[in-house]
Amino acid sequence: MFSQFDRDAMARALELARLGLETAHPNPRVGCVIARDERIVGEGWHVRTGEPHAEVHALRAAGAAAAGATAYVTLEPCSHHGRTPPCAAALLEAGVARVVFAVADPNPQVNGEGARMLRAHGVRVESGLLQDEAAELNAGFLKRMRTGRPWVRVKLAMSLDGRTALSNGDSHWITGTAAREDVQHWRARSGAVMTGIGTVLADDPRLDVRLAAAPGAPRPPLLRVIVDSRLRTPPAARLFSIPGEVLLLSTRSRGDEGEDYARRHAALAGRATLEALDADGHAHVSLEAALTLLGHREINELWVEAGPRLAGALLAGRLVDELIVYLAPRLLGPQGRPLAELPALGQLQESPWFVIMDSRQVGTDLRLRLRPDQR
Repeated sequence: MFSQFDRDAMARALELARLGLETAHPNPRVGCVIARDERIVGEGWHVRTGEPHAEVHALRAAGAAAAGATAYVTLEPCSHHGRTPPCAAALLEAGVARVVFAVADPNPQVNGEGARMLRAHGVRVESGLLQDEAAELNAGFLKRMRTGRPWVRVKLAMSLDGRTALSNGDSHWITGTAAREDVQHWRARSGAVMTGIGTVLADDPRLDVRLAAAPGAPRPPLLRVIVDSRLRTPPAARLFSIPGEVLLLSTRSRGDEGEDYARRHAALAGRATLEALDADGHAHVSLEAALTLLGHREINELWVEAGPRLAGALLAGRLVDELIVYLAPRLLGPQGRPLAELPALGQLQESPWFVIMDSRQVGTDLRLRLRPDQR
């Protein structure tokens, strides 16, 4: 069905799409190649929200050569007026004869309409070329469009014996410099980073991105999210010392705390966005409600750096899409703090299973990427 040139052209489109890895969100990362007679005449990618989409950049580069050409796009061309005009219409106006896209866009405003628009005007449309690679690149966007929630990545760092800190809480640093820098790249590609109040009180983190952005391509601001059921975040926390929005998630009903809670609320109101959500069965913030809220805020990828309680709650609730585990070649002993607090299991087969998607050495440490076993 597809030629070798088709595959090479789509692979190039995916390379282009990855250039928007840290800048395109909340939009998807999309690349486009325009080719005629097996010769590339135009390329483009989506840089950031509100700016032209990949197809428009590629068509501008191709100029008149786009007439009768094939467009290779990593995501189905949009068919609606959003922040920018529809790309399907731009392809039609340029006279493109064939469109090959990797994966369909589940956005309810598209969802096959882009392909139908093109076919209705005589354009040959084919799909599915390198779809797995394209879906992987936009796993967060695709999940949000389908479920209303972001892709949840939980970062964990542990010793060989599965401990995250000494019994006194000391964990600086289990992993080496290279692993900590690698974490910054994951933060940079995410729309939000989340932690719990326990981590805020223990470590006073900033949760910012400490990597310089590419010249001329500033990143969208990183939303920093604190799960803080009782609003115990100190107003002087380092989170508030740098620019960017901090979102504090508490529970709806805290009337039993009286004036003390009201004072804390007033002290934080000018520093953070406060959202009161439903509580779970333990009077903590409902994590399902938190993820739905972040989906409404157009967060595609959520990066979680938290202690064993929040990490365990996400795992127990089957709310984790991916684990990023940094394994340090050291031992902390049985008194060290565990990786995640999970409910007691009665049988071994009740334990969560994961599939190792990737493993690689990062400096002195080993990084594992795991996803829940869907079997």
